[in-house]
Amino acid sequence: MAIIDDLIKQIKDDSLRERIQAEVYKLTQQKKFGLVFENHLPECTPLYEVPVKVGGTVSLKNGNIDELYIVKDILGEQSICLSKDGGEEKKFNINDLVTTAEFGEPIYPYLKFIDSISSAPDSELWHTLIEADNYHALQLLEYLYAGKVDCIYIDPPYNTGARDWKYNNDYVDSSDSYRHSKWLSMMEKRLKLAKKLLNPEDSVLICTIDEKEYLHLGCLLEELFPEANIQMVSSVINPKGSARDFGFSRAEEYIYYLFFGTAKIIATNDDMLRPVSKELREVRWASLQRSGSDSRRFECPNLFYPIFFNEDDDSFHSVGDTLPIEANRDEVVPPLGTYAVFPLGKQLDERRWQLSQETFMERLNLGYVYYGSYNKKRGTRAIYYLSNGIIKQIEEGRIRIVGRDEKGVVILDDVKQVRPMSVWNKASHSASEYGSSLLLSLFPDRKFTFPKSLYAVRDSIRFFVANKPEALIVDFFAGSGTTLHAVNLLNAEDGGQRRCIMVTNNEVSDSEAKSLSKRGYKPGDEEWERLGIARYVTWPRTVCSIKGEDINGNPLKGDYGTYHEEYQEIEEELISSETGKPVRGKLFQLRKNVPDDERLSEMKMADGFKTNAIYFKLGFLDKTAVALGRQFKELLSVLWMKAGAVGKCPQVEGETVPEILILPENRFAVLNDEKEFPEFSEQIKETSKIETVFIVTDSEQGYREMASKLEVKTTYQLYRDYLDNFRINMGRK
Repeated sequence: MAIIDDLIKQIKDDSLRERIQAEVYKLTQQKKFGLVFENHLPECTPLYEVPVKVGGTVSLKNGNIDELYIVKDILGEQSICLSKDGGEEKKFNINDLVTTAEFGEPIYPYLKFIDSISSAPDSELWHTLIEADNYHALQLLEYLYAGKVDCIYIDPPYNTGARDWKYNNDYVDSSDSYRHSKWLSMMEKRLKLAKKLLNPEDSVLICTIDEKEYLHLGCLLEELFPEANIQMVSSVINPKGSARDFGFSRAEEYIYYLFFGTAKIIATNDDMLRPVSKELREVRWASLQRSGSDSRRFECPNLFYPIFFNEDDDSFHSVGDTLPIEANRDEVVPPLGTYAVFPLGKQLDERRWQLSQETFMERLNLGYVYYGSYNKKRGTRAIYYLSNGIIKQIEEGRIRIVGRDEKGVVILDDVKQVRPMSVWNKASHSASEYGSSLLLSLFPDRKFTFPKSLYAVRDSIRFFVANKPEALIVDFFAGSGTTLHAVNLLNAEDGGQRRCIMVTNNEVSDSEAKSLSKRGYKPGDEEWERLGIARYVTWPRTVCSIKGEDINGNPLKGDYGTYHEEYQEIEEELISSETGKPVRGKLFQLRKNVPDDERLSEMKMADGFKTNAIYFKLGFLDKTAVALGRQFKELLSVLWMKAGAVGKCPQVEGETVPEILILPENRFAVLNDEKEFPEFSEQIKETSKIETVFIVTDSEQGYREMASKLEVKTTYQLYRDYLDNFRINMGRK
């Protein structure tokens, strides 16, 4: 409206000006059902890696990024520029400028390797952190995983007016009369792209927000996702309350859930509002095979022994002796008519059992052991037992044995499964104790405002991915990295292989930016980038949590059992609501300092997580060089992600492009020279692990012919597939 008012004022004819002004006023008084907001110009993008050159579009590093200039000439360290809006020529030092891309200008991305952490080298699972403006990263993810994402969890800026987020590289504060519409413009662009990532048949979008924007966000979500079932949850994250001058202290935030296709809540024994009584407590059977720390054979060799089962009915036969550390398990001869089961990992690596033979037989005779089905191909079988804590509860009568099955295994109290309420009140969701304090334990000298409780994020996503052990989860407002931490926790708890992709920019805080500017630093400088959120908080948290160490290398204290809120039944004098007189009644009280052998979780933070993660920065390539195949090395990481990010990301040394690249450990292969197709095809046939093939050819017919001869799941034509399908900043609907 401000622009329209300015234009009207320029009308010299008084009568015409007044008539137009009156008609505009009438239009502004009309009401439209739904959300109405200013559609602000899309954000520009600084390209710090692209050199400043004649004819290029640039902006000042420490200026407004939407104040654009065209470089007319370069004289040494000086450049002569002309404003895109017209005006006089200006001279700038080249070091003060950054090449800038406008919305609508095609940009071609690649992923530049920054760092990685691997604590499970035998695992194919790799999480990903991408340092980038999330709008551009989302368009990359659309190219990679359109319709394949199971869950998106985001915690966008709450737009409090406290200069906590940027629009067009400029902080938005409470004095900006358009801050709400700018926020909505920013969210709309990103949500439109996010929609393309989600699996339309079964997926969920989760978005947290507070009272500043929850009404606006709700309208926007209804407008953008008319096909989704939408529900909002109120979750207590600050039990102490945050004071409001005008009214109630705020203790909660809101979580929007958007259900797509057949997606629905997975019932558990916790309704998220009331204490979990013993009638709703789920009895957990522990895996006999050790996981996490001290799980390898050589770490506890006396617990590596065979368990024999009868071949005819898979029933238990006997346990064998412990194998000496130098002995080969393949040389063990099972008793006649039996087969042996050893503790083996996902990669068939040798692990160890939790119990000795003597203790195992004691549990077995009591009916405290049961078996899963036998995997003949792998030679493995899941075996479960009741832990000391569960047995103690049975002995105390807190868990009842209601019968035994045909194999003598105890049948315990049925567990009542309930759906969570739309109001959550969990002590473990406190952002102070399990967000800020947790981060403080990882790096005491670094600050991050308002991190999420680890357990709040875990609970938010587990209701949808508990039965999806290989779910793909995306967070494009990654912040401190809580989502990946939560996914690792879920995987460690149930043995899942869920993969997480996080996206965050590398902005420094408002106060840090002012301090750096005073010291002469600019965005893009090494010192400035070092203190950005991705490099200073998100990635260090990922590394520390996986290693089980703080930033100084000290083992983390405590365990991950705090999210299991254990309650005990107590007798207490209550006041009757009807008579007002004291009565005796039962309450469920939170148990603190639960003994280790009674905890539902034995996951020590110092054990870290057996997983892998890689850190990329989004960069941009020259279209012509891509078309000529000159930047294969830079694009290899993109191909790795498109093929499923299986195994360690490959890298090509030197500048020579290999004619044939077969990567069985990554499940994909690349043919760079179509003349080598016969040899390439033979090599593909020799390995059964290749699932994705990229073929470099300009001939569409030739591509189709070659693809038809390859017995693989998916093929792509490079570089046409990349160039034709990638139009970053094109504003596609």
